[in-house]
Amino acid sequence: MVRYLDQDGELLDDQPMSDELALEGYRVMLRGRRFDERCVSLQRQGRMVTLAPGIGQEAATVGAAMALDPKTDWFVPQYRELAGQLWHGYPLRLAFLWHVGHPIAFQVPDDLKMLPFQAAIAGQLPQAVGLAWGLRLKHDPGVVLAVFGDGGTSQGDFHEALNLAGVMKAPVMFLCQNNGWAISTTVEHQTASASLAQKALAYGFPGVQCDGNDLFAVYATVRDAVARARAGEGPTLIEAMTYRLGLHTTADDPTRYEPREMHEMWVDRDPLRRMQIHLVSRGVVDRSGLERIEDEVKEELRVAWDEAQKEPAPDPAYYFGRAYASTSQRLGSQLSRFERKGLG
Repeated sequence: MVRYLDQDGELLDDQPMSDELALEGYRVMLRGRRFDERCVSLQRQGRMVTLAPGIGQEAATVGAAMALDPKTDWFVPQYRELAGQLWHGYPLRLAFLWHVGHPIAFQVPDDLKMLPFQAAIAGQLPQAVGLAWGLRLKHDPGVVLAVFGDGGTSQGDFHEALNLAGVMKAPVMFLCQNNGWAISTTVEHQTASASLAQKALAYGFPGVQCDGNDLFAVYATVRDAVARARAGEGPTLIEAMTYRLGLHTTADDPTRYEPREMHEMWVDRDPLRRMQIHLVSRGVVDRSGLERIEDEVKEELRVAWDEAQKEPAPDPAYYFGRAYASTSQRLGSQLSRFERKGLG
């Protein structure tokens, strides 16, 4: 288990990044946390669709994204990785629009090396391998980070993707956020393996386990995997041990299956709390500084939400032209009927 911070925020090894970078990492973690909390509230008000908050898992996604070069490297998310996506450059305004179902949010900005949110469990993993393999064929220096949950390891796409990545030595990192639950199914009921990281051995490349609630541990682990991939040594499977402090989705009630004592144990390992203690004890920021960052993040979210509200609703005909490079005959006839009825 790779770990740099203990439960109380004390360093166990040399800090793998500067204090300034660590503070910025904390800020983005906080932004992700407050975004998810705001969206849960908005969903309860009927102003958003069902969403999957990443509360408690911010260190895993942000730490991983910090190890990438946004100019060359790709971030491939599932649907609980918003904090890491924010670090990589995804706009807050689009994040809000995605959660209200606006199609413009699925159009990743042209200058951003990222694939859209993926709702199908592990469905993005073969795509990530294909992307990485393509980069290798073009002698492109970029690498790919694909992020998913422990439930994804029970899908065929996971095994097919890892198998192909190993054979082709694709420059891809598979970051599994093991948060203990695939909705209400525990990891122990999904696999007989002692760990998820060891599954990499069957596909011919390393598997590493790290503390997913330790920003430094995730960053250092992914940084080393990026170096391997960039050097042509192929993929790495990283199992980040974390916990889902919030809901699986807003359609879920974890109190029906989650032992209260387990939840309370992980609350004490909250990655935000751990970083706050560390940064204050190191003199990087004081308590008033943390409060100022809190206020700044809340204002950023308010501005982004207000901007998202100003986005005009799309013309319904918009949906007919975004599935294929050229409109199929069947889709074209559907659009014609749609327009004849005056719905467009």
